Amino acid sequence: MYLIKTKGTSRIPDFVQIRDNDFILIEHCKIDSATEFLRNSNIAEKQNIADSINKMPYGVLQKL
Repeated sequence: MYLIKTKGTSRIPDFVQIRDNDFILIEHCKIDSATEFLRNSNIAEKQNIADSINKMPYGVLQKL
């Protein structure tokens, strides 16, 4: 599973992409909405992903 966090502008919010091991997009959402998505999903690493999103820098692809 991969994560990438993108920085928004003054008019566009910050976003996060969650991708599977084949690099297929699972979710592209606002960072605020990512925790809601994780709560409603069946992804096993929910807490690990939520912590990683908050700690990771913008624009860096991170493999979990």
